[in-house]
Amino acid sequence: MPRARTANHDLRQTAATQDGSGCLSLYSLPLFAILLIACLLTALSFNTPVQTSAMSAAPINSPAASNGISPIFTREVQHWANDIARWANASSLDPNLVAVVMQIESCGDPRARSSAGAMGLFQVMPFHFQSGENPYDPNTNALRGLNYLSRSLNTSRGNVRLALAGYNGGIGVIARGEWTWSAQTLRYVYYGAPIYEDARSGAAFSPKLDEWYRKYGAGLCRQASRRLEIE
Repeated sequence: MPRARTANHDLRQTAATQDGSGCLSLYSLPLFAILLIACLLTALSFNTPVQTSAMSAAPINSPAASNGISPIFTREVQHWANDIARWANASSLDPNLVAVVMQIESCGDPRARSSAGAMGLFQVMPFHFQSGENPYDPNTNALRGLNYLSRSLNTSRGNVRLALAGYNGGIGVIARGEWTWSAQTLRYVYYGAPIYEDARSGAAFSPKLDEWYRKYGAGLCRQASRRLEIE
């Protein structure tokens, strides 16, 4: 699921003294220097590309927004890179956004389970599954989890931060003031939104992902490594 113009200027300046020598007088030099600097600054401003935020650089709700996932994610999430690309394409989501959710929810552990009863890679609550479905099957878990993420993104009109809040706290929180959000939801967007921005911008390292790992994710990822046998 969330990319300017150049202009060339010739700066030509001439001045002459009263005797027609074509040289600048000592009195005219300071004024000339100021005008020249102003012209140069103007030219540079036209030649500077307009910068855009990675959060709004391209439509998030477009399939194949990238060909894979950013290298910033942990090895446990990288283990699912091909599947993430496939699931994201089927859901018309950005693979990096899918990877962010997997990173924070389970760190790639397909058997993860929360104290609230959420299950699998995307920590999907039981009532989202249909009768007879295996919540721990990666494809089934992705189908249900990413369907909810898509709904949350559509409700938030493409706002990734709000979509992440809706995924964690329920889509209803999107329309409410942030002061009403739970501490868990606030923490979820505090880490999730900048991690996504780092991934989308092509960063080689994410300070927020590193912070999340140190404070909350190390144990979760160790468990995922054991389950995936990639220690």
